[in-house]
Amino acid sequence: MATEKSIVSLFFHYSKGQRIGILLFFAVILLLQGVYCFHDFSTNVTTSPEQVAWLSKQQELDRLHEGQKKYRPKLYPFNPNFITDYKGYALGMTVVEIDRLHAYRQQQKFVNSPAEFQAVTRVSDSLLRTMAPYFKFPDWVKAKKQYPTYVTGAFKKEAKRVVIDINSASKEDLMAVYGVGDKLSDRILAQKELLGAFVSMEQMADVWGLSPEVIDQMKTSFVVKTTANIKKININDATVKELSVFPFFRYALAKEIVIYRSMHGTITIEDLSKIKGFPVDKIKIIALYLEF
Repeated sequence: MATEKSIVSLFFHYSKGQRIGILLFFAVILLLQGVYCFHDFSTNVTTSPEQVAWLSKQQELDRLHEGQKKYRPKLYPFNPNFITDYKGYALGMTVVEIDRLHAYRQQQKFVNSPAEFQAVTRVSDSLLRTMAPYFKFPDWVKAKKQYPTYVTGAFKKEAKRVVIDINSASKEDLMAVYGVGDKLSDRILAQKELLGAFVSMEQMADVWGLSPEVIDQMKTSFVVKTTANIKKININDATVKELSVFPFFRYALAKEIVIYRSMHGTITIEDLSKIKGFPVDKIKIIALYLEF
């Protein structure tokens, strides 16, 4: 009690101006405390509908981006001679390494082993170890390694190669080429039966499953000698149905041929390139199967 009286007496000991200042000081403190206790300092941000839509899309993009990071493409066996720019980049090859392989292939050369692939592209040993298990070379390359040719003389003497007419070749003749197995030989014979005869070795590219290197091998063993049995179709008389079963045409092209014929009259060989959808790159071969 005495302490309280001493504080009060001390307060009145100050001058009037000092007492007013002290009271104002305490009033300000109480006011600030009250504001702090009772005022809501949380910030209310108004978001427009456009911002809400953008945020939802951004969240979806973030999820897709995370999914791409986690995704790892599954590798399947492939022939390294035909690596595309995208596949090479995805496997970890540099642009320079991919270009070296493409330049090598432009010389009509092939790599037939992981060692040759590294020698051409100059990829690192670590990258080669990750890629090599997925390399798949043609069957004729494997057979060549399993059955090497032994040279006894100073120079290797190649056996005289017998070139056969592709239109008279048997299944056994076709299978004698490295890379042509049972199924591929059947496809070649079925295609010949459908056409009656081949008119060019370039038609081997139309046989599904024949790789470019196997076709190159076939060109050294087969040629086109006789084409007497080719089956021709009269392009000016055939119906849409008859044209659509022709090996080089499809229903859509058969319709375009009939439409062009009805609008312009008789079709000549010069008109073929004017027909919508006609395979211009094969005109010379297709024309040999047509009657005008």
